[in-house]
Amino acid sequence: MRADTRPDSLIDRVRTLALALPEAEEKLSHGAPGFFVHGGKLFAYCSANHHGDGIVALLVKTSGVEEQASLIERDSDLYFRPAYFGPAGWIGIRLDTGDVDWGHIDDWLTRSWRASAPKRLASMPL
Repeated sequence: MRADTRPDSLIDRVRTLALALPEAEEKLSHGAPGFFVHGGKLFAYCSANHHGDGIVALLVKTSGVEEQASLIERDSDLYFRPAYFGPAGWIGIRLDTGDVDWGHIDDWLTRSWRASAPKRLASMPL
């Protein structure tokens, strides 16, 4: 049985994982779901067919442009430099390939959440 690659279904899976993180909330940002942590800091963003690119992806923070470049070099079928977010070191992770590793997505969401959360939250065991 092939995985469900409908954009709404993929974003719903991301939503479930993102909103399970402490003090996470969802807000529409430029018409797409953005996930924020205490104080309104963005930690993840969903992109679905942005400017007609046909891609459904999760955008998350990395440690910077060096890590971003390394990820893209290592696996350009999975990772890409997203428009607008890319110059700040964010990475795009494709969700529309039909073979999503949801544990990997959860790890990236948690990592990005920790990078955005205040210290009292970021140091919490999850």
